[in-house]
Amino acid sequence: MPTLSSKYYPVRKILFFLGEGLLISASVLMILVLVSGWEIFVVAPAEYLLRAGTVTLTFQLSLYFYDLYDLGKAGTSGETVIRMMQAFGVGCIILGFLYFLFPSIIISTTIFLRCYLIISLTLLAWRSLYHVILKNKLFAREIVIVGTGETAERIVQEMRSNLETGFAIKALIGATAPTFEHADLPVFPSLTELAETRHLTRIDYIIVALDDQRRTMPISELLRNKLQGAVIDNGISFYELIAGKILVEKVNPAWLIFSRGFNYSRITYLIKRSLDLSLALCGLIISLPVSLTTALLIKLESPGPVLYKQERVGERGKVFSILKFRSMRQDAEINGAVWARENDARVTKIGGFIRKVRIDEIPQMWNVIRGQMSFVGPRPERPVFVERLVQKLPYYSLRHSAKPGITGWAQICYPYGASEEDALRKLEYDLYYIKHLSIFIDLLIIFRTIKTVLFQKGSR
Repeated sequence: MPTLSSKYYPVRKILFFLGEGLLISASVLMILVLVSGWEIFVVAPAEYLLRAGTVTLTFQLSLYFYDLYDLGKAGTSGETVIRMMQAFGVGCIILGFLYFLFPSIIISTTIFLRCYLIISLTLLAWRSLYHVILKNKLFAREIVIVGTGETAERIVQEMRSNLETGFAIKALIGATAPTFEHADLPVFPSLTELAETRHLTRIDYIIVALDDQRRTMPISELLRNKLQGAVIDNGISFYELIAGKILVEKVNPAWLIFSRGFNYSRITYLIKRSLDLSLALCGLIISLPVSLTTALLIKLESPGPVLYKQERVGERGKVFSILKFRSMRQDAEINGAVWARENDARVTKIGGFIRKVRIDEIPQMWNVIRGQMSFVGPRPERPVFVERLVQKLPYYSLRHSAKPGITGWAQICYPYGASEEDALRKLEYDLYYIKHLSIFIDLLIIFRTIKTVLFQKGSR
């Protein structure tokens, strides 16, 4: 399976992305050659390739920031067209800025308009084809799920909600009826009976998703299929692969102990710390005008300090004081600590705005410089909530094995949570991050955070 630093990417999605880049480049090169002629292209190929590459990189980056590479969720064709035009509009503005800085890569307006038209039509056709492939589950690897309980249900739900997993469920195996809706999936009492039907020509990939494996594991059938060439995978590991999170409620200590991950080298630690310091110092300098303006507005709107200090639990359970711009009234917690809520009445007008664009988190860069936090890591929680969550949620204390972060895998994958149920769902992502901690994932999270901030998602 194609992975990059333990992050799984379906083959279809990789080919789709590369194919789209190739189509954009080919469209630009085709128009340039048709207008200028083959002779110039032969004399100066690097110049043509640079121009095509600039357009390709800019347009694909714009498509990414408009979530147009998140094709796992079904959407209307009209919505896709509108978002594509918006993305290309932003791309044109960026290209205009690049052409101003580097005149040598300029494409004339007449030629560019032709390129724009061809690119738009080509990409719409390409994406329509890809949607047909996803909808009909073409080129997907067929899997059989052994289990009809909660673990199997979570896998089925994830695959139903995400069309891009690269897998297609062909059957469920279980002695009892599934506890969830399965009208579109046939159920067989055993792997042997499935093999005797014509439903599958070959059982190639089996996912063992049993809630109680000690009592119901069909060992002889699994061994026979394994010897016949089938791949056997654990349901929790498979769920981690396709969902990017760990099924905390079903994980046992043995899986955590023997599973790969949950460790990173000294080199990774040093690179991560260097990255933290560089980003924090640059961030504080660049954001200085915004910070001064924010401080003034907070002071003018309501009485109280500009900065807000609050105890949080950090690495190895150590408590530290986190710094944030104050976004609530000074008496916000006069009756004790409570979860933040949607449309919280305690939030001031300025506070609501700086939370929305995450300006309130700028002072946390001082915590990063002091070594109390990292730029990327699990969200630091308050001691009063941690004490409660450690008692109720399995493995919650494991999230303190890494430094807390300003942003993190849970923050970009799950909306802002304000309950114990939300804490459990975010823990699934936090443990996945800790298990696969690497510089690549940190850079991926930072990049996606920039997109999240620009489009104001997930803040409260």
